[in-house]
Amino acid sequence: MTKKLVLFVIPLLAGALLYSAAHSEVPLPADAEGALDRLRDSPRHGEWVDIEEGRPGDSWHDSVRAWVVYPERATRAPVVIVIHEIYGLTDWIRGVADEMAAAGFIAIAPDLLTGHGPTGETPKDQQEAVKLVRGLRIEDTARRLTSVGRYAAAMPASSGKFGCVGFCWGGSTSFAFAGNEERLGAAVVYYGTSPDKKTLGRIQAPVLGLYGGDDARVNATVPDAVRTLRSLGKSYTPNTFDGAGHGFLRQQQGREGANMKAARQAWPATVAFFKENLETR
Repeated sequence: MTKKLVLFVIPLLAGALLYSAAHSEVPLPADAEGALDRLRDSPRHGEWVDIEEGRPGDSWHDSVRAWVVYPERATRAPVVIVIHEIYGLTDWIRGVADEMAAAGFIAIAPDLLTGHGPTGETPKDQQEAVKLVRGLRIEDTARRLTSVGRYAAAMPASSGKFGCVGFCWGGSTSFAFAGNEERLGAAVVYYGTSPDKKTLGRIQAPVLGLYGGDDARVNATVPDAVRTLRSLGKSYTPNTFDGAGHGFLRQQQGREGANMKAARQAWPATVAFFKENLETR
């Protein structure tokens, strides 16, 4: 008897699809090669901050360095935490944060390798950064992200709401963080693997997943997450872009145009998703 292969075909979120079609002028973040030049030309205010966790007398103390970019708007803004890839907090991630601020959000990109590198920050050597990121525990990372989110939400210019978006390793971390932070308003996952069922069961925030069609390692984890979250009545909308590869937003010129096509759909959908779930109504 021949077994049939069942494919999960999940359409784009209707609102995000409409947003993508009607607002194609939403600027994309620069790719990896153009990120630094785009940052240098940005009119927005960006600054480094050190976020402290723990008080004098506590048995432990932690801090994380982060890049914050402010939008140009007259009203208080929601916050989006931008979680870096396995390469650490690169200029590309800072560029993504800047473009998120251009869309109207306070964007904060924490260096989750703070204290791990030889200088206390992300190592300049990419291989060393990858090695260190792979050694991070989700418990420690989630605690740091909670501190970052609550710090940013308490800023005078903030509306108090915050969400997160992550890429590659950061995409997996964004998904897992949704199961570790009850105040999170929304989570976006760019080509990151899904967490275990216990973590999925704790998720309260809506989750948007954005995946390259030619990324079987990551995509193999999506169907179980769909079944688990839908059985629990949770909001999870995964979208797969045909022909795009892993890291399509960073590598927009790759895959013979498929990465760029995916980026042009995924980024406006991301902005729309955060506006829908984080803007005060």
